Amino acid sequence: IIISALLLLLGLYHSKVLPSTQVPNQEKRSSSDVAKELWEVIKNFFTKKHIFYYICFIILYRFAEGFIMKIAPLFLRSSRDIGGLGLSLTEIGTLNGVFGSAAFVLGSLLAGVYVSRRGLKKTLFTLCCVFNFPFVAYTLLAIFQPENLYLIGTGIVIEYFGYGFGFVGLTLFMMQQIAPGKHQMSHYAFASGIMNLGVMLPGMMSGFFSDWLGYERFFIYVLLATIPSLLITYFIPFTYDDSKKESNR
Repeated sequence: IIISALLLLLGLYHSKVLPSTQVPNQEKRSSSDVAKELWEVIKNFFTKKHIFYYICFIILYRFAEGFIMKIAPLFLRSSRDIGGLGLSLTEIGTLNGVFGSAAFVLGSLLAGVYVSRRGLKKTLFTLCCVFNFPFVAYTLLAIFQPENLYLIGTGIVIEYFGYGFGFVGLTLFMMQQIAPGKHQMSHYAFASGIMNLGVMLPGMMSGFFSDWLGYERFFIYVLLATIPSLLITYFIPFTYDDSKKESNR
């Protein structure tokens, strides 16, 4: 409720202080004009160079994450006799909310510095590797089921750090290689929607695979699911020049 009230107040504040881009006395457009413009935006998106390769890329980049994001909290909470770690809600909340959040922010900041210095083209594959590396930590946790809370917390911190570090690569790629053009904001929104679809589809299947395989084999399966994202990232072409200047901007 507090956050909702805060966002409402910020929205009202921004509606007053942000400059308007509307042209005075602008004629009201008909529904047919709006439909034509929408079709133009969609057509322009799907005729971009390498667009179908890029669509596969943004779907597969988070493919393995889509499997694990629904199951990881259950794994931490489940009892040890069924392969979980048996953590309490307090322990999970502390590890995820405090240390995990801090690791996510740190990873995002370091990734921004890393990309700004070397450029996205030279760093994208590394970012993808770091993004998928934390799944190894969850696999080891599932295999050995450690009882030491610090060891478990280290695995969770690694996951959040890798997520923050690697996600920067996907975001910047959509901004620099997919969105540029006449309808930049619309195309970035399209790409973001497709990206979320790539997480949603494996998430829909994750419960079935987890129940069928058990936690240990499930996380090993997730490791195999990272291979497509690594391959497509390694060979991905760049449409626009990825200079150091562009990365800094």
